[in-house]
Amino acid sequence: MSCTQTEYTVDKPLNREPPVKKLIASFLTPAGIAYDRNHGPIPHLAAESHKVHVDGQVSTPLALSIPQLASEFPQHEVTCALECAGNRRHTMRTMLKEVQGIDWGDAAVMNCKWRGPRLRDVLLRAGVPSSRNGLHVEFSCYQVKCQDDGWFGASAPLERCLWEDGEAILALQMNDAPLTVKHGYPVRVILPGIVGARWVKWLDRITVSDHESPNFYQQDDYKILPLAAVDQESARPFWAQTPPMSDMPINSVVAVPEDNETVVLSSSGVMEVKGYAVPQGADGPVTRVQVSINGGRTWIDAKIDESGQGKRRWCWVLWTAAVCPERGTAREVLSRAFDAGGNVQVEHSQWNLRGVGYNGYGRARNLTII
Repeated sequence: MSCTQTEYTVDKPLNREPPVKKLIASFLTPAGIAYDRNHGPIPHLAAESHKVHVDGQVSTPLALSIPQLASEFPQHEVTCALECAGNRRHTMRTMLKEVQGIDWGDAAVMNCKWRGPRLRDVLLRAGVPSSRNGLHVEFSCYQVKCQDDGWFGASAPLERCLWEDGEAILALQMNDAPLTVKHGYPVRVILPGIVGARWVKWLDRITVSDHESPNFYQQDDYKILPLAAVDQESARPFWAQTPPMSDMPINSVVAVPEDNETVVLSSSGVMEVKGYAVPQGADGPVTRVQVSINGGRTWIDAKIDESGQGKRRWCWVLWTAAVCPERGTAREVLSRAFDAGGNVQVEHSQWNLRGVGYNGYGRARNLTII
């Protein structure tokens, strides 16, 4: 029996996020509710015939099949958060100024367990140069045409890809099952701590190069442009001058209650607040989350759920707090996170034209508390 595939086109790619309350219901995000971000159609590839080519400045170019990736290299497992650069864009555009891009809420993030060979092991087998300064690793998917380019590509510095404790892998599995088609089957790049735009799905080529990926999505998107770039025309000279986004910023989100919700306090006047927090880049784990119900004048510590989470350097944390707010309308709850690297979430991050990297305080706004 054949199943009907939903087709997404270059003009209408699949982009969606789950309800944030549903998102924080479990530490590991089920594939069925994980957010989707695409710039073109979803390719349906056969693992039996798919190959990942490793070329460029390597001594031994490779063409690796999926069975080879699964059997010829030690398999490594890493649990980490994957976050869209545009996560929380809605807050930036509504609290700071209008921006360009999909109106993502607070749920363009997933926390999953990934398994596959280390990227480091694959690169070392291919024979990377001993002098690595200024070299990059380009990741490419030539399977489908995208909205702004004929293929999708991204890159990261070679040194970062070779970090022994960086845990970058070529994932074959997600949450103990093969990758789903939507999330890159049969193989995708996992770059813990780095913004999701670089985690190329349906990977077919890895190139060691003396330059970043020339792809549109590396060069002309996913950059925090300066304040002078206020529209497409004024942004033109800044694309080449602005570095691409790399590390995710520290962030937290208030998921319960949500904006505009009516909350009935308990008999003792308590309201439960819940959310998630992610560390900055490689500076995890998140060590502390605080909540405020008076506009940030005072803060109380939330409780971080550490049950069964194991190594948390790259993960999100789920947290809860019990607060006693005043009854009334137009109430607000704030959150802020701290991580092991000393990073602290601030009230607002820099406005930028593409609305990427927003990590101001987590907020639930316009609450009615009775």
